Amino acid sequence: MSTQSTPGIDGPDVPDHPSRSDGFVRGLSGLIGGPLGDHAVTRERPSGGERRFWTAMRIVLALTCLTLALHWVQKSPCQDGAWVNNEQYTRFCYTDVLALYYAERLNEGAVPYADHPVEYPVLTGYFMGALGLPVHAIGEGNPGINQGQWFYNANALVLGALAVATVAVLLALRRRRPWDAALFALAPALLLTATVNWDLLAIGLAAFGLLAWARSRPALAGVLLGLAGAAKMWPLFILGPILVLALRAGRLRAALTAIGTAVVTVVAVNLPVAIPYRENWNRFFELNTDRPIDWGTLWYIGRYLDGKFGEPGSAGPFQWLDANIPTLNYLSYALFGLACLGIGALALLAPRRPRLGQLAFLVVAAFLIFSKVWSQQFVLWLLPLIVLARPKWGAFLAWQVAEVCYFVAFYGELLGAQTGQPVFPEGVFVLAASLRLVTVVALCVLVVREILHPERDAVRRTYLDDPDGGLLNGTADAPWLDRWRSRRTTTESSPAPVPTAT
Repeated sequence: MSTQSTPGIDGPDVPDHPSRSDGFVRGLSGLIGGPLGDHAVTRERPSGGERRFWTAMRIVLALTCLTLALHWVQKSPCQDGAWVNNEQYTRFCYTDVLALYYAERLNEGAVPYADHPVEYPVLTGYFMGALGLPVHAIGEGNPGINQGQWFYNANALVLGALAVATVAVLLALRRRRPWDAALFALAPALLLTATVNWDLLAIGLAAFGLLAWARSRPALAGVLLGLAGAAKMWPLFILGPILVLALRAGRLRAALTAIGTAVVTVVAVNLPVAIPYRENWNRFFELNTDRPIDWGTLWYIGRYLDGKFGEPGSAGPFQWLDANIPTLNYLSYALFGLACLGIGALALLAPRRPRLGQLAFLVVAAFLIFSKVWSQQFVLWLLPLIVLARPKWGAFLAWQVAEVCYFVAFYGELLGAQTGQPVFPEGVFVLAASLRLVTVVALCVLVVREILHPERDAVRRTYLDDPDGGLLNGTADAPWLDRWRSRRTTTESSPAPVPTAT
């Protein structure tokens, strides 16, 4: 089946409107007259047959640009780099992009990895150098310019373009559900964290990788996901759901093509640095291996509870893990691995083959839940995936409220660490971290419920199968799975043998 929707087969002839399909939005719409009627005049279905400029897609793209512009304004107090009186924390405008321009010696013209170890995967280092070195060259010839500010604004422009491109990809994947992408466009997390780091580079590449897979181009999908994985590691996790879904559909060749090209791409991007500058290239892996429990994680919450409710003078299990980092690493990896096995079993045993967006969200969310590091901007990883997995506003907004609370508490923690005078009691920060964790777990539970009960899935009410599935879209389950189910059904329905007298 084609990955493009067909009128009358894959869904209605007009785009879905959330005031009809989303219970939360439908309830709110009562305040302004109720859901959109069947004969209402809309941008996509205007009166008289003429088409108007402001379609749903263009409105969503414009809202994305508005959110990014507001983000730039929110970060503007920190753009000059003259951070005095801890204003980067009191005004919530800290960004790694500006801080690392100096910490990574880009302001001196140092080439990433060749002249200085970089704490990020290589494609992010390449990106930093591609923008930072020209800024330094311009600054050398023009001493009056603020190099750090130029560097930040260059990054904000390119990362903003990648965010807009990500929304365009979401719109392309959901042509009959354009308002789903408004979840990303209007997300408070995007407003607050878009340029805190370079995560939008990996997000944009991963989005194009998913689009290539949906358009039945597995080799291109592998290249794009490999590039994304060379910028941040998490996009490589999406290859796992692709493999399991292909196994269920009996289309392993497509999945192995995507995985193979992704591996080749990652190796090809890394080799030019890994061979001549091995020690500097290895800095990213050393940092992640040696890093202790970081703020806001499951392990941080557990360590706090150990100290709060544990026996005085004795170290609790989480406190012990913080002092035994290798064990912490193994436990974190093991829990993530078990979660992936559970997600794989769910994908194979669910009544219908799950959608790729659903499994991708569950895998990346599981990684964050069990990771020992959960930086404030990592929320961006989940934004496009939740749009594809579960485009419903109620639980999404609850999660975003929790993220905003964590954002405020996190900056209070940063300010307290800098000044030595706590802004909030430690329990407030732990509560905010717990709310973030709970809402992400709740989203996972809701996604799993919709996998087990496909009739609850909003996307399946518009598309018959998986609009992101590519070559898997519309295919039946593999014969081996049908035989296993048939054998299992026969075994369960067979009556127990009646004992006979001897």
